[in-house]
Amino acid sequence: MVPWLHAAGHHVHAPTLTGLGERAHLAHPGIDLGTHIQDIIGVLEYEDLRGVVLVGHSYGSVVVTGVADRLPARIAQLVYVDGAEAASGQAVIDFFPSAWLAARRALVDVEGGGWQLPPPADLSGFGIADADDVAWVRPRLAPQPFKTFTQPLRLESAAGFAGPKTFVSCTEAPPAGWRDEMTRRARAERGWGYRELATGHDAMITAPRELAGLLLEIAQSSP
Repeated sequence: MVPWLHAAGHHVHAPTLTGLGERAHLAHPGIDLGTHIQDIIGVLEYEDLRGVVLVGHSYGSVVVTGVADRLPARIAQLVYVDGAEAASGQAVIDFFPSAWLAARRALVDVEGGGWQLPPPADLSGFGIADADDVAWVRPRLAPQPFKTFTQPLRLESAAGFAGPKTFVSCTEAPPAGWRDEMTRRARAERGWGYRELATGHDAMITAPRELAGLLLEIAQSSP
């Protein structure tokens, strides 16, 4: 996606969260949601970024909610790509059924040393079925510290982020109650925009050009 956004004249930052990707060597049991929120706060502050369209995908949607709560003056708009906006006191695990949680806790205990969630064995649930996509994604996956899923979000502002927000629904992803709720909110509540992409959950991999184009349209509407 980044080349298309650059070609349109935008500066793009795609930071890696602590313990993941090329920062996997920094993984440790103490990494939690607060660590990842601080990762993004650090980028905004040290790069002195302002007027930012801050995009969060899936779990990253909870991260950007926390960032916007702490640095609202630097952010022009929030975009939730197939991810939920958490309320204060909610954790990522609260958006999933108990059976999902039990299965993930078992993986953490058996394969993740009691603190890491291993990458999924089957990527089809994320919409990644093309052989080339699977071959590209697989070596880039890393276990994720499970505290990032279990730590509740703590917001400091009772009013929440006051700027515009957009929810992008990936309509070919497996059904989910949180997606239905986000769709309802984004269509009905003031301050929200709603967009759709006919692709699976990992749109940045399965439909990068389409998602980049959608983000460009959203950015043009920022104040």
